[in-house]
Amino acid sequence: MPITSELRDDGIRVVTMSAPPVNALTVQGWFDVAAALDEAGADMATKVVVLRAEGKGFNAGVDIKEMQNTTGFDALIGANKGCFAAFRAVYECAVPVIAAVNGFCVGGGVGLVGNADCVVASDDAYFGVPEVNQGALGAATHMARLVPQHMMRTLYFTARTIPASALVQFGSVLEVVPREELDEAALRVARDIAAKDTRVIRAAKEALNGIDPIDVNKSYRWEQGFTFELNLMGVSDELRDEFAGTDKASTTKGGTR
Repeated sequence: MPITSELRDDGIRVVTMSAPPVNALTVQGWFDVAAALDEAGADMATKVVVLRAEGKGFNAGVDIKEMQNTTGFDALIGANKGCFAAFRAVYECAVPVIAAVNGFCVGGGVGLVGNADCVVASDDAYFGVPEVNQGALGAATHMARLVPQHMMRTLYFTARTIPASALVQFGSVLEVVPREELDEAALRVARDIAAKDTRVIRAAKEALNGIDPIDVNKSYRWEQGFTFELNLMGVSDELRDEFAGTDKASTTKGGTR
């Protein structure tokens, strides 16, 4: 199963993404992430969620090959709805969500992490929104929760990436640890949260969402509208075909330089 969910005895639920080779999720995969987070929040035995991934990277966004192999707009619409559902589920999960990020976190991965409540990362982790290379838009809403406005715009327009170490300076990543220590680092924070009264923590999650200055769901939906426009114009198909014909993966580490 690409998405698994396990509730530990201490009330920590671990949701794991495992979709080799790069954790680029299919339409169903995104909805499965949403379902796992919704179920976690609905289960009163769950005190906190750790969202993690198996493999060489956290998440490479949507499965471009699925779009290319599907006629019409079904896969595009499905991916847009699936991403929206997954990002919403992280943000609206009734308990805090800790993202444990390893390796590449690009595109849809940024949508998940940007909506999380706490982020820990491995020392090889980096973040990016390369959608412009593929004729799409999205996750600027969520990148803006990780980096300052002008940095977000630079990353968005250039498709460059930024290392987790830089995000520590911005305060969006709590700590950066060696890859082999990542899971324990996330669990360490999770145990601190799980030790609190879950009724208070759940109330706190709702309260904090209520005072956010930006409605992340509406903001992301606005971005998605431009992706539809680019697809109707044929721009997206053209760029995706060019992208698929190169040796470059959406996980390419470009750097902020």
